[in-house]
Amino acid sequence: MNHENSRTGFRSKRKKTNLILNSLIGLVILLIIIVSAVIFMGDDENANQEKAKTNNVASEKAAKNKKDENESAVVTDEEDSEVVNEESEGAEESEDSETALEPETDNVVTSGGSDSNVEETIENPGWKSVGTTQSGDHATVYDESSADWQEMLAAMSYATGIDQSNMTVWYLGNNNGNPNSSIGTVSTKDKQQTYRVYLDWVDGQGWKPAKVEKLVENDKD
Repeated sequence: MNHENSRTGFRSKRKKTNLILNSLIGLVILLIIIVSAVIFMGDDENANQEKAKTNNVASEKAAKNKKDENESAVVTDEEDSEVVNEESEGAEESEDSETALEPETDNVVTSGGSDSNVEETIENPGWKSVGTTQSGDHATVYDESSADWQEMLAAMSYATGIDQSNMTVWYLGNNNGNPNSSIGTVSTKDKQQTYRVYLDWVDGQGWKPAKVEKLVENDKD
């Protein structure tokens, strides 16, 4: 009888021990699962943070590069604009300078002239003074090194259409004692065209063509 009770007590005690052991094993497994989950989640969060940080750095770098490109484009556009403006201004100045010395197209041409050697007379109300570097009281100087001489050459070239590099001056002097009037005879270097040019001085503006006579032959040769 006592032996049977002892066996029953032993079994009961063994079941309790097994239950405790199983509970402990289950608790350990649960702790392992919890710790693993925490570690995994931590690693995943760190990875996400690193990824986000990397993305932010890349975005900031891309934005900076875009800004630099835009600034560079703006500078380039401004430089191009300045170059274009400078070229445009230079072209306009050149055109103005050339236009000032270009022969007018509205010439009035009549046959004959002041003498029998004149083939035709050319006048133009649109002719302008060619400009001058001189100021103050003017007294014409007929010397090849003078400003007057160079400006009269420009006026005769302007009126006749003969380029100065292709022009021969046969005579240039005063016209009938008038201090503000000059007369010159010029031709092309091949002597195919010869003109007598009348010039008037305009204060502050320089020499202005008054009349051109195309000659039959050079009377100053």
